[in-house]
Formats: sequence, structure tokens, C-alpha cells
Amino acid sequence: MRWLDWARRLAAIAQNGLAFSPGPYDKERYEAVRRIAAEIMAAGTGAEISAVEGLFSKESGYATPKVDVRGVVFQGDSLLFVREKMDGCWTLPGGFADIGDSPAESVEREIFEESGYRAKAVKVLAVYDRNKHPHKPPHTHHIYKIFFLCELLGGAPKASSETTDVAFFTEDKIPELSLGRITPDQVARMFEHHQNPDWPADFD
Repeated sequence: MRWLDWARRLAAIAQNGLAFSPGPYDKERYEAVRRIAAEIMAAGTGAEISAVEGLFSKESGYATPKVDVRGVVFQGDSLLFVREKMDGCWTLPGGFADIGDSPAESVEREIFEESGYRAKAVKVLAVYDRNKHPHKPPHTHHIYKIFFLCELLGGAPKASSETTDVAFFTEDKIPELSLGRITPDQVARMFEHHQNPDWPADFD
């Protein structure tokens, strides 16, 4: 997937240049670099160049990775999952962190909105670079994923506009996973953390 890395890097260079180089000639050059990045991304994914350019043009300021938070909520030896409406597969509740929320506040909100359960973030279990894990399909943006161990406080299962089902599963009965959001190895690692609560957080 070298082409994807090249496209992301070129898009970031263009975004940074457009943010910090006020000259009109520099602006033209960086817009040309962004178009080349879009052409690479479109060629690799089969998407329309205009659609990719639209995604890139929405980003402004200094380019940094996006932050995806995931809630690890155990009930006994069972782990909380939600079924995504988009692909019909299961994942840990979570999503992109919102501006104005801390990472912990973001994951607590996502758990409630997607599952109906109230939970409190108590520990960071892992900070993963999505690029270093076998997520499918690849994503346009560079993403860091933060997994929080969360204490279940209450509530009741309730689907949302993004989810169609909510359930707890033991490790031997994990459902089909939404691989763009969670991988089998990551789920297995969360169960290992559950069995070894003194372990430090993973990274990368």
C-alpha cells in the first residue's frame, strides 16, 4: 500500500503549504501537489478524482492524524459490541473524537450514543496507529486509535442512528467484525488486558 502512504504524505504537504505559504505562486504549486495526491488516491481506490479532492479540500490548517476512540466495556468476562448499520458487522463502541471533548469524554459519549449504556473511562489500554494494523479497507486519513477500559455504570441496550444492535460477547463467541474499525487481534488483546489488569498500555 505504498501508494496510499505517498498520497497521504503529499496531501499533508499540500495542506500545510496552503496553510502557511501566503504567496499566490506557492498556493498554485500546493494545489497542484494536492491534485497529484488525489490522482494517486483515486487510481488506487477507483474513486472519482473530484470526490477525493473534495475530501482533501475540507481539511485545513496543519495536517495531523485524526483520533478514533474505542470503549472496552466488560460485564464479567463478556465484552460490549455494537453492530454497525453501515456494514452490518460488529465493533467496540466508538468513533472520531469531537472538538471540545477530551478523549475520555468522547469515548464515554460514544458508548452511550451507540449502545445505550453509561460508562466511565478508567484506563488507556492501547494507542494504535491504524496504518500498522490490518484494517480493511484502508482509510484516506492517518488515524490514531485509543482504546479505553471503561467501567459499566448503568443504562440499557439501545441501538442508534449508526448501530442496529447491542450485545455482550465472550471471547469464544466473537461475531463478524467491522474490520475498518476493529481487528480480531485487537479484540484478543483487549481480552488479554482484561485477564491481566496490571499490564501497561500498548502503543503503535
